[in-house]
Amino acid sequence: MEQINLRPGKKIYFASDFHLGAPGPEKSRQREKLICRWLDGIRADAQVIFLVGDLFDFWFEHKRVMPKGYSRLFGKLAELSDSGIRLIIFQGNHDMWMRDYFTQEFGAEIYRGPREYLVGGKRLYVDHGDGLGPGDYTYKFLKVIFESRICRWLFRKLLHPDLSLWLGYTWAGNSWKKHDKEEDADGFISKEKELLYLYSLEEEKKQHRDYYIFGHRHQKLDIALTENSRYINLGDWIRFFSYAVFDGTELQLKDFRVE
Repeated sequence: MEQINLRPGKKIYFASDFHLGAPGPEKSRQREKLICRWLDGIRADAQVIFLVGDLFDFWFEHKRVMPKGYSRLFGKLAELSDSGIRLIIFQGNHDMWMRDYFTQEFGAEIYRGPREYLVGGKRLYVDHGDGLGPGDYTYKFLKVIFESRICRWLFRKLLHPDLSLWLGYTWAGNSWKKHDKEEDADGFISKEKELLYLYSLEEEKKQHRDYYIFGHRHQKLDIALTENSRYINLGDWIRFFSYAVFDGTELQLKDFRVE
């Protein structure tokens, strides 16, 4: 577990599921501009920014070839990093094939899988969330394949970058059709059917954490696990334009558009 010491007046911010690139250049660019406005708005008091997965609808880094676009976001991340703000990125199921570009260019830390942080005496458990919890065995099987070195090597070596990116965006586009609606087909029904809530509940039985923070579900959720532990889902920047902010004492979910 890593300890983060917040400086006076500073905060930690969390956001996930930008899905930049989808469903096409125009809508993606509009969303990217909003994200950059949000980043501008928090830079004054942000000490750490967690980007908790699926920043892109698809991402793959060849050795010398990068996907087009996202120049506004990249410029903003560079500004934030250069100003001393720490950037922590968790890979999601849509951008699990990140390599070292974000570390080299923006000094960002890249993680795949849950990590724990101690801030102001509060324990934070953070991950994108895909593949966690009971069930969903088909995806868990595919996840093992997609994350394997041989799969990455084959994708990089056997396919031209234009073809590989087309295939990636086509595959990813199937999920966009579902989330680009007012009502998500896999939306929140009850906490008893919320896999990440159930996962957090089981983890809390093993060891106490104050906050379990995830993305992936495209649902803005703040649900009590126990009297002093909460399951947080960050929503997305497709329907909710939501994020969380932690001041060392309390974590709150907020809506950028409302502000």
